[in-house]
Amino acid sequence: MKKTVSILGSTGSIGTQSLVVCKKMGYRVHALTAHSNWKLLEQQVREFSPTIAVLTDPDAAEQLRLALQDTKTTVLSGMDGILEVVSHREQDTVINALMGVAGLLPTVRAIEAGNNVALANKETLVAGGKLVTDLVREKGVLLTPIDSEHSAIFQCLQGNTTDSVQRLIITASGGPFYGKSREELRGIRKEQALRHPNWSMGAKITIDSSTLMNKGLEFIEAMWLFSMPPEKIQIVVHPQSIIHSMVEYVDGSVIAQMGAPDMMIPIQYALTWPERFDSPAKRLDLLSCGNLTFGKPDLETFTCLADCIEAAKRGGLYPCIVNGANEEAVSLFLQDRIGYLDLFAAVRAALDHFAPGDYTSAEEILEADRMAREFVRKTFCR
Repeated sequence: MKKTVSILGSTGSIGTQSLVVCKKMGYRVHALTAHSNWKLLEQQVREFSPTIAVLTDPDAAEQLRLALQDTKTTVLSGMDGILEVVSHREQDTVINALMGVAGLLPTVRAIEAGNNVALANKETLVAGGKLVTDLVREKGVLLTPIDSEHSAIFQCLQGNTTDSVQRLIITASGGPFYGKSREELRGIRKEQALRHPNWSMGAKITIDSSTLMNKGLEFIEAMWLFSMPPEKIQIVVHPQSIIHSMVEYVDGSVIAQMGAPDMMIPIQYALTWPERFDSPAKRLDLLSCGNLTFGKPDLETFTCLADCIEAAKRGGLYPCIVNGANEEAVSLFLQDRIGYLDLFAAVRAALDHFAPGDYTSAEEILEADRMAREFVRKTFCR
């Protein structure tokens, strides 16, 4: 029986590639959601005929509703529309490719409804890892990773127990500024920061990759996905992005997952696990890879990574605070309202400013996120 999936964020990089995989696998699409790109969503609806389409921007939703009058697809709007979609049981898996902490509530609602989740939204686990993983265990659903690094670890763990793991080794490309000093980063413009050397991604995650914030978020996400303490996770810079991550076992064996830098590999595995099928992804040519190199991340220059590791060790709402501060800072940077070095300063300032406790609900997480964002706006916005 073919799977039925819904894709949150279908017009973004992960979303569009997920649709390629769904078409290849012959999956039925129950729902597609996006923010405001109604023209692309209209094209996707006409190709995949979902039952529901959602745009969180109400004006864009009205445009889509008018454009799709000749179809059977129901158009909803706002976050309420997304929360309604993920609560349906007509789908086997919800692919969460939303950006930022906005992905938290849809993940929670999907799990509460008993749906499996293929997760590309790392902020869900960064901000609310305990809440989400407790729900996964309670409901008995699958939470499979789409991030290339976590998919790699997931694959390397197959057939082994976490008790036999010595450490998880998450690889980082280093971004476009690897090897530069803090002074050399001072005048970096957004156009430079948006040029990732290996991956084609959305603007927010590309900026995060340039500051190594992305690796910090992945560090925290790995803790929750694989029930691993911070001291058993290591970040290693691997500029070629051929080895996507590794697992070292207590017997000294290291298992690495390799592949071309193509997100369709982890997307498909998240949907087909534990089986594998032919994929539209690019193939890795080992003979043309050249040398594979590894190095230490520069935690003194790229302080966002160090701050995320510290937040992970402190626990509670600290990871939510650094994530919220970073999301707001990146948004301001992309609007040319703060400088590049302010990205690092905002995360450090928020980590130092707040002394949050633990959390038991999504509402507490979202309130901490709001406070962190407000702090960054008031402290750094020009």
